Amino acid sequence: MNFNILIAEDDEDIVNLIDLYLSREGFELFKAKDGAEALEIFGANKIDLAIVDLMMPRINGYELIDRVRNESNIPILILSAAQLDSDKILGLNIGADDYMVKPFNPLELIARINALLRRYYHLGNASAATEESKLVVGELSLDTRQLALEKRGIPIPITATEYKLLVLMMRSPGKVFTKMQLYEEVNGDYYTSDDNTVMVHISNLRDKIEDDPKNPQYIKTVRGLGYKFERI
Repeated sequence: MNFNILIAEDDEDIVNLIDLYLSREGFELFKAKDGAEALEIFGANKIDLAIVDLMMPRINGYELIDRVRNESNIPILILSAAQLDSDKILGLNIGADDYMVKPFNPLELIARINALLRRYYHLGNASAATEESKLVVGELSLDTRQLALEKRGIPIPITATEYKLLVLMMRSPGKVFTKMQLYEEVNGDYYTSDDNTVMVHISNLRDKIEDDPKNPQYIKTVRGLGYKFERI
C-alpha cells in the first residue's frame, strides 16, 4: 500500500532531506511551506499521515493540528526545534501522536513513521476484523470498525494513538501495562525520552473519558508499574 505523507515545514533544506528518504521508501510526499497551504492540501487529497513543524508563517503547527483533528484522526508527528517539555506536552495535548526534536536522524524519522502507519492502518484494521467489533467497559463503548468512542451514547473525539491505547487496555481490563509496553504497542520502538509521551496521552484520555480526571474511574495508575483499565 502506498501512503500519502503531508509535510508542513518552512525550511526547504529539511523538506528536501525528508523527501529524499521518504521517496526511497515509496511514500508520496505532499509539501506545504506553511499551515494554510497544508490545510489546502489536506482538504484536496487523501492524506495518511502528517509531519508538522510548530513554528510556521500564516497558520502555525498548533493551529494546523487542531483544525486537522476536527476532521480526521490520522497519525500526526510533530518535527520541531522546540525542545522544552512544555512544547512537547502542548503538541501532544492538542492531538499529535508523536514528537521528534530537530536536528533529527532521518532513519529514526522513517522508523517512527512506519510504526505509526503500521499500528494505525495495518494492525488496527486486522484486529478490528478478527476481534469483537465493540468493546464496552462501564459507560464507555469503543467501536473498532468505525474507530469511534462513545460515553453514555455521546461521541468522544480521539486521536489515533488514543484509540490504540484504548483498544489495548479495554480488551484486557484489570491488566497492568508498563509505560514501555504501552508506547511500544502504539508507536513501535521505545526511546528513553518517551515516558512523558505516554503520560501525556494517558492524561488526555482521562480528560476525555473520566467524569473527574483527578479521581479516575477507568484508567488507574499503578504506582511503580504503569497503568490499568479498571473493571467496572
